[in-house]
Amino acid sequence: MSGNKLNLKLKIWRQAGPNTAGKFVDYAIAISPDASFLEMLDELNEQLEQQGQEPIAIESDCREGICGACGLVIDGRPHGPLRGLTTCQVHMRNYKDGDTIYIEPWRAKAFPIIKDLVVDRTAFEKIMQAGGFVSVNTGGVPDGNAIPISKDTASLSMDAAQCIGCGACVAACKNASAMLFVGAKVSQYSLLPQGQPEKYVRVQKMVKVMDEMGFGACTNTYACEAECPKLISVKNIARMNRDFFMSNIKGE
Repeated sequence: MSGNKLNLKLKIWRQAGPNTAGKFVDYAIAISPDASFLEMLDELNEQLEQQGQEPIAIESDCREGICGACGLVIDGRPHGPLRGLTTCQVHMRNYKDGDTIYIEPWRAKAFPIIKDLVVDRTAFEKIMQAGGFVSVNTGGVPDGNAIPISKDTASLSMDAAQCIGCGACVAACKNASAMLFVGAKVSQYSLLPQGQPEKYVRVQKMVKVMDEMGFGACTNTYACEAECPKLISVKNIARMNRDFFMSNIKGE
């Protein structure tokens, strides 16, 4: 360690575009252990620009663990080495001086690479457009006690609603399945009274688009739950499956 900085070796995936071949490129950086992972990449990009080289394309927005845009596969794990955190919440103090870090984008047919570490997650948006909403007229804002919802049910819905749509579940799954994402989005609505009228139509539409987008099937390895930065439970997948089977029985 030089001074108060970590000397790290980085192997970063570089790919000029979706139709070109990519490869890992070696970089070296000395960085403060207090820097976040994205701040480390920002500093690397500043160095590259000063050297007249093209900076690495990365994606981020909130940098507070809310939006999920920062998703990277770090040393083979979506979002990095720590459970329950997004890439932007990882700090360099979790690494040791001299470490080599592999950094690459999500790997999934449904998430084509745009450039370097940036992928196209439009597939998730299309799934949400298909049914991730309540379109029935629910009237004005009701009194807090007008619609009795048990604390357990409300908590389950809020837990599912924490999904930030980052795609870590897809990146972690050997089949690139989006079942955890869709299960969470189905559950957050179907558990509440306002979501009941469209419950079965919603699950049919969202599952249909999920399949059309090229996501794989779920084989219950629980990798999605293990790597989800919001710790979304696979119980949401089971709930979605029950709703889907019931929708087929009811013919909706």
